[in-house]
Amino acid sequence: VPLLLSGHPHSHALVFDSVIASCWTAVSVLGIHLCDRVHPFISCQMPSSSGQPGQGKKIGHRGVDASGETTYKKTTSSALKGAIQLGIGYTVGNLSSKPERDVLMQDFYVVESIFFPSEGSNLTPAHHFPDFRFKTYAPVAFRYFRELFGIRPDDYLYSLCNEPLIELSNPGASGSVFYLTKDDEFIIKTVMHKEAEFLQKLLPGYYMNLNQNPRTLLPKFFGLYCVQSGGKNIRVVVMNNVLPRVVRMHLKYDLKGSTYKRRASKKEREKARPTFKDLDFMQDISDGLMLDQDTYNALVKTLQRDCLVLESFKIMDYSLLLGVHNMDQAERERQMEGSQGDEKRPVAQQKALYSTAMESIQGGAACGGAIDTEDTMGGIPAVNGRGERLLLYIGIIDILQSYRLIKKLEHSWKALVHDGDTVSVHRPGFYADRFYKFMSNNVFKKSSCKFRSRHCLTWSHRSNRAGFNNNNNRTQESNAGLLSFLVPNRDRGIRYRVYERIQTLRKSSLRRSLAWLISGSALEYIIKFLLFFLFVLHLFCLDLVIVWSFFSDFDPVWC
Repeated sequence: VPLLLSGHPHSHALVFDSVIASCWTAVSVLGIHLCDRVHPFISCQMPSSSGQPGQGKKIGHRGVDASGETTYKKTTSSALKGAIQLGIGYTVGNLSSKPERDVLMQDFYVVESIFFPSEGSNLTPAHHFPDFRFKTYAPVAFRYFRELFGIRPDDYLYSLCNEPLIELSNPGASGSVFYLTKDDEFIIKTVMHKEAEFLQKLLPGYYMNLNQNPRTLLPKFFGLYCVQSGGKNIRVVVMNNVLPRVVRMHLKYDLKGSTYKRRASKKEREKARPTFKDLDFMQDISDGLMLDQDTYNALVKTLQRDCLVLESFKIMDYSLLLGVHNMDQAERERQMEGSQGDEKRPVAQQKALYSTAMESIQGGAACGGAIDTEDTMGGIPAVNGRGERLLLYIGIIDILQSYRLIKKLEHSWKALVHDGDTVSVHRPGFYADRFYKFMSNNVFKKSSCKFRSRHCLTWSHRSNRAGFNNNNNRTQESNAGLLSFLVPNRDRGIRYRVYERIQTLRKSSLRRSLAWLISGSALEYIIKFLLFFLFVLHLFCLDLVIVWSFFSDFDPVWC
């Protein structure tokens, strides 16, 4: 309004441009707001530097009360740990009294429930926690899974219920709470309702896959439970522990094979034991991790088989958790601390079969003999680019994310703004292929190539990054063209060349957008059409501004 009243000769055009820019910004903000409403984990809620959210702040359902204790759905961590141990102790003990039999299809959908009053009952002991109800999902099926990995009921109870559970101080940004058993055998994670429901549907196929191949990098689920307390349902899953506490991890990575926003944040780097991401790995360990030929072939074969299984279940957004123990660095640290050279190193003693990283990739059979666990401590021997000896601890995590409507909308929104092939969320087939290629080409490499020519790995790595450099150069070219257009210059020849460059970039963008538009279901067609319409409208408004600047004497810097 002040522009219109000022009598400026180009006030109407300025108001028109302002309205167009404001509308486009409003649409963008509205889309981000809708994504935050539909999928709360898209919003970046930053934890404190200590790894725990501050008082009054929440990440998902995880928070901290006034006394500084972690809470989950307003249930304190101590009460949750006590309820889990009491419930598992009762259900596993009660199941041991039942005769063993084959697993039937209906066993995957059975849910047993028991009430634990604080004063106790004929079946449950008294306790000092609030009253709660404990549910056990598919007890017979999970008993079979535990037996398949050689876990006896008394060992399972001893690990989970004999000693207090240890809460992890760096749980991550998912909003879940993690508990670790004192013997490093099992890890307990809180899961969302959709994740627990998806795991129940997954159990028959998971049962078939474990029967065919118990040696896998996929998570090994040993139990699914639910604690009902204070009107809230807290679902937890018991899994194998990938990173043993007795072995110090000098580096830890969460790798997905994507590059968009896959770099550890500043707050994450400030932690005592940060978890780095894909771009950090490509920068820090550019030559990759060299394995001997037999171990590399076994690892790649296991990854290929696991990716095929996850794709068949329509699972995406999973990660490879990679822990790196530097043996040479650990030896230097022991010498600096004044430790004896012949001091016996800790050994990760795990009761479950196929639970160590080397066993999971069939390393024993591949290497042609038994593995000296005292030397490898359950890890996979490797060498980095500097020739340092490493032990790798790996496992695929977060496999309870299916490609449902929310994830499709998230991918569509991010693909509209950025390159869709670089974002984390993608359709299962593409995600599995990208994940496998990144792990087999960038992360793990054969040591024989390094011995023949040290430069071959560096050259391969540079060629892999060439695609990203080309895209960056193209973006810089377009930005340079736009900047030259915005400079107050009356030379129409320069303007026309810049306009041609913009048109070339527009054609490639429209081509990619049309290919993205014609893929998907009927519901996606409607949503994608609306987003595509806004995109074309935005380009049309840009054309109007450019043409208007050709035939006007107005300073193009305002355009």
